[in-house]
Amino acid sequence: MDENCVFCKIVKGDIPSVKLFENDSVLAFLDIMPAAKGHSLVIPKRHHPQIIDVPHEDLKEAMLAVQKIGAAQMSALGADGFNVLQSNGEAAGQVIGHVHFHVIPRKKGDKLNFSWVQNKEEKEELERYCRLIKEQI
Repeated sequence: MDENCVFCKIVKGDIPSVKLFENDSVLAFLDIMPAAKGHSLVIPKRHHPQIIDVPHEDLKEAMLAVQKIGAAQMSALGADGFNVLQSNGEAAGQVIGHVHFHVIPRKKGDKLNFSWVQNKEEKEELERYCRLIKEQI
């Protein structure tokens, strides 16, 4: 636990939340600043700043909870689908330094926009990036 982390304080019960699901390693609750009604957050209870820091078992449990929450949103809210968003580091838009997954219910025509500019890349450039990344796996 990080005593300065807002999500750790939620896990401890120091900050109230509207809990959707909880087990020994994961907590899911409603986002207080939702992009859509039912927007939920899924967090590992143990403090990890980014996804690359999360032990495999905790990550597995978090993803199982994401799956449960997304399915429940579709059923309960009549959502046509859902987004799962997760950011790592300030450059990627991470605001709270405790790994978390946004599960956002979506309806056809809801006008939410989570898109980015897509650029066409040349095959040689793709192969170069492939080599660079593969060397680090």
